Parts: sequence; structure tokens; C-alpha cells
Amino acid sequence: MGGVALDEGGSGVKAPDGGWGWAVLFGCFVITGFSYAFPKAVSVFFKELIKEFGVGYSDTAWISSILLAMLYGSGPLCSVLVNRFGCRPVMMVGGLFASLGMILASFSTSIIHIYLSTGVITGLGLALNFQPSLIMLNRYFNEKRPLANGLAAAGSPVALCCLSPLGQALQYMYGWRGGFLILGGMLLNCCACGALMRPLTAPKKSEEDQEAQKAVEEKPKPKRKLLDFSVFKDRGFVIYTVAAAIMVLGLFVPPVFVVSYAKELGNEDTKSALLLTILGFIDIFARPTCGIIAGLKWVRPRCVYFFSFAMIFNGTTDIIGSMSKDYSALVVFCIFFGISYGMVGALQFEVLMAIVGTEKFSSAIGLVLLVEAVAVLVGPPGAGRLLDATKVYMYVFLLAGCEVVLSAVVLCVCNLLFIKKKPQQSDPCTKMERAVTETEMEQLNKVPQDDHEDEGYRGEAEPKKEQEGEQSNQETSEKPEVELQNQSTKEPEASKDEVDSVDPEKALILH
Repeated sequence: MGGVALDEGGSGVKAPDGGWGWAVLFGCFVITGFSYAFPKAVSVFFKELIKEFGVGYSDTAWISSILLAMLYGSGPLCSVLVNRFGCRPVMMVGGLFASLGMILASFSTSIIHIYLSTGVITGLGLALNFQPSLIMLNRYFNEKRPLANGLAAAGSPVALCCLSPLGQALQYMYGWRGGFLILGGMLLNCCACGALMRPLTAPKKSEEDQEAQKAVEEKPKPKRKLLDFSVFKDRGFVIYTVAAAIMVLGLFVPPVFVVSYAKELGNEDTKSALLLTILGFIDIFARPTCGIIAGLKWVRPRCVYFFSFAMIFNGTTDIIGSMSKDYSALVVFCIFFGISYGMVGALQFEVLMAIVGTEKFSSAIGLVLLVEAVAVLVGPPGAGRLLDATKVYMYVFLLAGCEVVLSAVVLCVCNLLFIKKKPQQSDPCTKMERAVTETEMEQLNKVPQDDHEDEGYRGEAEPKKEQEGEQSNQETSEKPEVELQNQSTKEPEASKDEVDSVDPEKALILH
């Protein structure tokens, strides 16, 4: 392992909810932008690649498909590497892979070379950055996690609005080879973002705590699983995985076909492409706003149902948008689709974090992304075949909307039927926070309690002294009366018990 610092999950370190976590959030924002926007930004160079290698549009479209397949399909591999080496080393190596793939692609002599370099190598590098960044975000934020997820997810539309025009400018000035080379240099920023992912360290402990910790460490521990399949025993995780797979079948279809739909209605290319800009602009603001709403006290415990509402909203928008007959109707569709798409993007990983917890999240996200990879490869191509068979865009949008609504119904109904409400079990971080709070309160209350006890003791002692003083006065006043009684009448001898109960001074007087 050398000098690698492992950032083990579930170490009991309290999430700071700020501080260096904001730097981690910035890194996650950049990584999310590169991961989701880069496959779409590369499509700007497809026309030049078609001329260069004499291939068709479907051949170049495989570049983006392979990129997405690697981003999702290599999830389990990322989980194993993160659990073995930690997030920071994996992300820095991933940044090198992402950059190397684009640099090699600039020297390609066939479309197969681009498949291997841009598709496989760059796709793997982005995957090694995307998943660990979400894991670190989950470890640094707890109370503010919904907001953090919303802000990080906003990196996707922001990067898409920036990379697509940049790619067009690079292609115009330097050609596709120079553009690939410059984009490869830009991807080295992933290494800088990986360097921001500093592992959380526990605060310094007292000598007694250190001795107790050493005693615990000396006990044999079970080997940590590199990929924890026990998450499938959690009903909530299984329901989420099935619902997410159904959702992905139709979630990415409208952005792919909306421009072609606008062209089919007789609109210009520039005017049609503006629809994606509108969608992305709305998406930028929708994701952080949804994160703020999801962090509210009465919404966060019900985030699964809030996620279901977002999917129903998205699917219903697709179904209604399929009836669009002019450009203005498509603009309204893109506005509402941008809101609902942003809600889904901000909530999908927040819900998964809430279901499985911090300790198992690194394995859970890898397995979920693997299942979604299959759906990503099936969904858009399946919609394309439906379009080729029917030549009607309405059926494509109807199918996508029904798939997303079905996923929401599965998630909501199955949670109501199969997930029993259990008393909330606090995480180790929450337990530690409560313990620290209780000890602080005890220390704060200790001094006032001692003061009250001293005052109470003094208050009790003063009446006792007064009672003793009164008793002594009574005894001195009783002595002359006893002497007068002895002189007038002789009392019978007192019994032994009475003599024992009388004070010594009284006993002498009686005798």
C-alpha cells in the first residue's frame, strides 16, 4: 500500500457538513460535468469523422454509446478499486486514463481506434472519477447532503452548455484532431479534482480512548469485502435497482430525439438545436432548487416518495409533449422536461444514499450503475427502432413517458407494501455526535449542580444548628424545674430504659 491513505467508509468519523467538504463538492461538480456532458460534446466532431474515415452516422454514434456503457458498466470495478485503494488514488489514475484516451484518439487512423481510445479508455477514466466523487460527497455531507447532491448534479447541464460550443470552436480552428488533443489536456483537471478528495480523519482522542482503541484493533477483524453483495438482502435496494433500470429505459430518450422532432415539424436546424439549450438552462436551476427542497425536515424522511413524484412528473411531461404540433409547444415541453429531469438528476443518488447508508454505498452504486448500463444500451436504440418502424415521433415519446411513470409506480407501491416502518437507527456518525453532545452537557451541568448541592447542604445545616440551639436552651430551662420537683416530692425510681433514655445531666439530678 505504501503511503496511500485509505478513506474507509463507516469509520465513525462525523460528516463535517462544510469546511473542506465544499472543496470536495466543487470537485464533484466538475467530475459530474465531464462524465455526463462529454459523451454528448464529442458528438460535435461526428461530421468530420464521417468525412475522415468514410463511415456512417450510426458508426460514429457508437462512440458516445461506448462512453456511456463504460461509465455505467464499470461500476463494480470502481467499487472494488475504491474499497481496496481509496477514492483519491483511484480518481487521479482515472484522470490520467481519461486524458490519455483523448490524446491517443487524436492520432487515430480508423474508427476502431477511436472506439478503443475515446470509448473504452476515456470512458473507463471518467467512470473511475465519477463514482468515487459521489462516495466522497456522501462521506463529507450528512445534514446538507440533499443540497450537496443537487449542486453537484448541476455540473452536468453547466458543462454541456460550455463543452458543446467549445467543441465547435475547437473543430473550426484546429480540426477534430487538434480538438481531441486539447480536450485531452482539459481532462487532466480530473486529477486535480481527485487531489481534493482528502480522506476524513478521526479527531484526536484521550489516552484512555487510545488504549481502548488499541485493544479493539488487536482483536481479529473480518476481511473487508471488496464488493459487498449483501446489499441485495435489503428490500429497499432491490426495489430501487429495479425501478432505476426501468426509468433509464425512457429517461434519456427525449433529449436524443427532441431536436429531430422539431426538424420533422419543419423548423430550422439552429432553431431546433436551441431547444436543448433551453432544456439545459432550466436544468441548471432545477437541480440545486430540488436539493434544497429535499433537505427540508418534512421532505427528507419521505425522499423516496418525492423521487417517485419527480419521475411521474417527468413521464407525464413526455406523454403530454408527444402531442406537440408546433415549435412553441416543444419549447413549453422542454421547460417542463428540464424541471422534471433536473429533479430526477438531483434525487437519484440521494435516495440511494438514504437507502443503503454510507458504509455500503460504494458497493451499492457500482451494482446499480451496472444494471443501468444494460438499460442505457437498450433504451435509446429501442426507441430508434420504433421510430424506424412507425415514422411517428409521438409513439417514441409515449413509450418513454410510460416507462418512466411505470418506474415511479414500482418504486412507490413496492415501498408502501414491502418496506415496514422501523424505528430510526442512527448512523455511527450520529451516535458519536450525540455522545459528544451528552458529555458536553454533563460537563456544563456539573458545576451548577455542585453549587446547588453546596447551597442545599448549607441550607439544611443552618436549620439543624438552630434546632440544636433551641434544644440546649430548653434543657437549661428544665434543670431548675426538676430540682424543685425533687425537693417537694420523691419520684419513684426510674426504670432502666428510662434512665438510659435520659441525658447524663438529668440522670445525676434524679439520683
